[in-house]
Amino acid sequence: MSLTYNAGEMGIMHIVGFTDPNGPMIYKGVYHLFYQYNPEGPVWGNISWGHSTSTDLVNWTIHPPALLPSDPYDINGCWSGSATILQDGTPAILYTGGDSQNVQLQNLAVPKDPSDPYLVEWVKSPHNPIMTPNEEEKELFRDPSTAWLGPDGIWRVIVGNERKKRGTALLYKSKDFIHWTEAEWPLHSSSETTIWECPDFFPVSIDGQNGLDTSVILHVFENIFPKYVLKNSVARSFADYYTIGTYYHHNDIYIPDEGSIDNESGLRLDYGRYYAAKSFFDSAKNRRIFIAWVNESTSREIDIAKGWSGLQSFPREIWLDRAGNQLVQWPIEEIEKLRTNKVELQNITLKAGSKREISGITGSQADVEISFSISMAMLEQAEMVESNSTNPQEIANQSGSSTNTGVGPFGLLVLASNNIEEYTAVFFRIFKKNDKFVVLMGCDQKRSSLGLEYDKTNYGAFLNVDPITEKLSLRTLIDHSIVESFGGGGKACITTRAYPTLAINDNAHIFAFNNGSQDVDISRKFGSIELESNWLWPVEEIETLRTKHVELQNITLEAGTKGEISGVTAAQADVEISFSVSMAMLEPGRNFFLCLKCDCWSKTCNR
Repeated sequence: MSLTYNAGEMGIMHIVGFTDPNGPMIYKGVYHLFYQYNPEGPVWGNISWGHSTSTDLVNWTIHPPALLPSDPYDINGCWSGSATILQDGTPAILYTGGDSQNVQLQNLAVPKDPSDPYLVEWVKSPHNPIMTPNEEEKELFRDPSTAWLGPDGIWRVIVGNERKKRGTALLYKSKDFIHWTEAEWPLHSSSETTIWECPDFFPVSIDGQNGLDTSVILHVFENIFPKYVLKNSVARSFADYYTIGTYYHHNDIYIPDEGSIDNESGLRLDYGRYYAAKSFFDSAKNRRIFIAWVNESTSREIDIAKGWSGLQSFPREIWLDRAGNQLVQWPIEEIEKLRTNKVELQNITLKAGSKREISGITGSQADVEISFSISMAMLEQAEMVESNSTNPQEIANQSGSSTNTGVGPFGLLVLASNNIEEYTAVFFRIFKKNDKFVVLMGCDQKRSSLGLEYDKTNYGAFLNVDPITEKLSLRTLIDHSIVESFGGGGKACITTRAYPTLAINDNAHIFAFNNGSQDVDISRKFGSIELESNWLWPVEEIETLRTKHVELQNITLEAGTKGEISGVTAAQADVEISFSVSMAMLEPGRNFFLCLKCDCWSKTCNR
């Protein structure tokens, strides 16, 4: 068994070949997260289910993979799926398998020992595959959701699909969770998208922030229907969008609310690098939590050099906004326990064109909260935006964070170098549109790295906040290469990746800035997280699998050479190796240096 793991930062797992989160759940007081994982390298292929557990959703222990390709129905990969807690309290996994012809099939797995809270071993059902596609949809049939139990005692689950050029959530039913039949019609579909991946379907309370379990809600409320959320991931745009609506369980139809936009230009969970999100109901704290894949911006070659690729977002608690027309997302409360140093700046005016460093905090790992307020006299100076301007990302790309007219951009420069040659900007701009004020939240990463080229797309979202009556709040979580920002108390979120060469570790700074022509007031404190990085390492039991020991010591690998490690079974191996490079070798012709301990490109990294 080959298990290769790399450093985790602030509870985020950096694991080789790490993509979609699968089957998050809580079982016997332990949180479980499975994920798409390649045991053989940081590239796509050999897809298995990695498995980690936690008691606080921050510190994680890695276990051996839960599912590996081994049978005809999944020999080409154990792809995405979900976990469901059955009526007897035990969990079950539904996942997509690819056969040798790339036909996508739905399969079932159950824990070998349900008394084990860590669920280390899983057994595939002898009935697999339990759902098969139509002939014309063999490669358009994937990612089963968490199942729910209807008031009739029958299980339901949706599977991502594209049918007749419509993104579709196929509905399947079962009395025993083993034998499944496709329903007469889908739960929902849209002519405005292509295939739906990783669909998620769950109820949200119309009163308060508590989460709801999908199966329980129908029994508890009977004829009082909560709102439901249908989330879909659309590969063509790499976006997770959602609608809010009503689920009519008597005929298994979901109808979005009037005015809902049923494509990627509607409501998104996140307007940056955030995909294949999966939610679960945390019964211990009565909350619903989302976790998503945050992919790399760098090239495949760089990922191979680093030895890892992809990570998970911070877990987010979600609930329905008071107006009932969108979700609110916020980092789980456990993250706040990581705060070890607090810096406060209150009642400060940021003059037009000014910057102010937030000193006293670690800029490479920080949790920053800030609020801005703008007087009515200043708001009246806002620039006009054309009435047909509906794409916030286009506006963010055109203007960025350096425009110096109107109200904004103002916000935070994070992962910034001392002289601000490098930075990632998270900002607000305020426009006038049809006699109303429009707030743009943006992320500008054009200058996020001087020494490395990668995707530096700007991101943008319209924020449903009235700047006349409300302050513009921003919370940004920074953890080396990941920046997650929550605007307006979580009404809009933008996640991005940055790979600075100067703003590394202690050389990373944070500035509040105002590049607009109007003054803004800071009216909220800054808080920082300063903590040890959470390094992930295989559990010691894995070492008991070692059956043959081969040692190579004090060997020089000449430039351009390879040396085979013979005497071991390459398909199942546990390899530990260390390299050292002399300073003389490091210096000539190098303008950056790859740090193999973390994701930085600095000669001075001391992690």
